[in-house]
Amino acid sequence: MQHFSIGGDLRNLLLTISYDGKTFHGWQIQQNALTVQEVFQNAVGKIIGSDFDVKGCSRTDSGVHANMYCISLKTAHPIEPKRLKAALNRWLPSTVSVLDCAEVPLDFHARYSCKSKEYIYKIWNSEVRNPFLDGYALHYRYKIDEALLNKAAQAFVGSHDFTSFCTLDSREKGDMTRNVKAFSVTRDGELVTMRVEADGFLYNMVRIMVGTLLRVQQGKIPADSIAKIIEKRNRQFAGPTAQACGLYLNKVNY
Repeated sequence: MQHFSIGGDLRNLLLTISYDGKTFHGWQIQQNALTVQEVFQNAVGKIIGSDFDVKGCSRTDSGVHANMYCISLKTAHPIEPKRLKAALNRWLPSTVSVLDCAEVPLDFHARYSCKSKEYIYKIWNSEVRNPFLDGYALHYRYKIDEALLNKAAQAFVGSHDFTSFCTLDSREKGDMTRNVKAFSVTRDGELVTMRVEADGFLYNMVRIMVGTLLRVQQGKIPADSIAKIIEKRNRQFAGPTAQACGLYLNKVNY
């Protein structure tokens, strides 16, 4: 979708949105599955026609949520950012909100201009499920020692080859090194939150990190072995991929 048929100078807009991923099959357009990109582009099309090109900051999986997701939109349409934001919030479904819209330089790219991203993973740590968190947090019935897991998770911090923490598919080729800037595991009542910031993430990387830490909690993986698992560069040594429901793209830094 890159026609730019309308007269006038080409512009680049940065849109910040949030979305409930429960009913979506991730961001990226797919055949026979509803995605955030599809409903976003449909809404944009109703407002300014087909004169635009959209780039998202990240691929997100089915069921994953975003507190902050960034999109760069190139268009020659003269609509003001404030008007576009208001119009999109009228046309988008209630599961997607536009938080901000601003003009940016033409060379800005939502994905490639990103310096780091922060994800959070929510775990409802109680014997009894919380009906209001169904689809929004992993329900984990057994005791979690957040101090133990926070200490173990520090082995993730730094620049490493994270092949052990990646689901390999046709998307992942080349350099598997990522720089994890911070990782924390904290508790607020029965809600345990894992928070990780990195310069980039491999496919399913955060969910495999979470699954590995839960295996540490269960005593199935030694707490001091995460560095060794990273060194092995082999997916079979890490824990399972945690469910998508607890994962949120929380912050995008430019």
